[in-house]
Amino acid sequence: MNDSVALKRTAALLSLLLVLAAAPCATVLAAPAAYQIPNSFVHEVPSKSTNRAYQVWVDLPASYASGNKRYPVVFVTDPQFAFTLVHGIRHLLGRRGQNIEDFILVGLALPANEDAAESRSRDYTPTDALKNPKRRADQYGAKVYGEAQAYRNYVEAEVFPLLASQYRADMSRKVLIGHSYGALWGAATLLAKPGMFQAYILGSPSFWFDEKVIFQLEQQYAAGHKDLKAQVLLFAGSFETPGPGSRYYKDTDLVGDMKRFNDVLTRRRYPGLQLGVEVLQGEDHFTAFTVLVGRGLLKVLPGRGPYTSG
Repeated sequence: MNDSVALKRTAALLSLLLVLAAAPCATVLAAPAAYQIPNSFVHEVPSKSTNRAYQVWVDLPASYASGNKRYPVVFVTDPQFAFTLVHGIRHLLGRRGQNIEDFILVGLALPANEDAAESRSRDYTPTDALKNPKRRADQYGAKVYGEAQAYRNYVEAEVFPLLASQYRADMSRKVLIGHSYGALWGAATLLAKPGMFQAYILGSPSFWFDEKVIFQLEQQYAAGHKDLKAQVLLFAGSFETPGPGSRYYKDTDLVGDMKRFNDVLTRRRYPGLQLGVEVLQGEDHFTAFTVLVGRGLLKVLPGRGPYTSG
């Protein structure tokens, strides 16, 4: 390479460096903020009943900011998936109170420092299935079961007063939405303290648990009571029964157990019980929940109307 070519290349490189030096420095962007649901709050509620650290998630409807109305309260178990789903259904399907009455949404969160499967197996189940010699080993993988009563005491004694004192919550109109083990907890609560909630939306209830102990609990309740004042809606997917194909169960029959529970309660002829049961066609254990929430809320919290689909 001759000196003339070398000088030209050097001059070109220096020109490029000068251009780059004169250009404004690139802005270092901060990480974007995490999305948060508007009008939502998290309360730390250590439980005296269970000596565990729980959270309570609260989501207020847009209409809450104006007026002095007191709102019904919808509680969800398993809020890690149910909270945002029910929030979205209230926003889309509810149409600001036209189709579904506006409500305060409450997520009953399990301890954040525990495995969710372990926590729900312990807190949502009414009996200790590990003590039952007839149990199937493949159905019980958690370490502890049977603390539903302690969890119920926590919700009633510590969560309810918090909501009543800090929000315009109509605590005479409480709705529980539970799924699977959460629905089992709801049914056990219904048979222990039916007035704890005024409406129960129970999806895909795990009535198989502990040799179908829920039917023993129902017999115990019926032996001492002539009425059961509550609105109870039972849902399960049509695939939640034994059948061919991957969406069916191999041997668990949630549909059959649910229908049996409905039949038992119907035969009792409780004057204050409003009971409904529905098998959701084409739905399995996971997809059924996305359908039953909207259907259940339309029935237990009908809006001011007329209904609109958009």
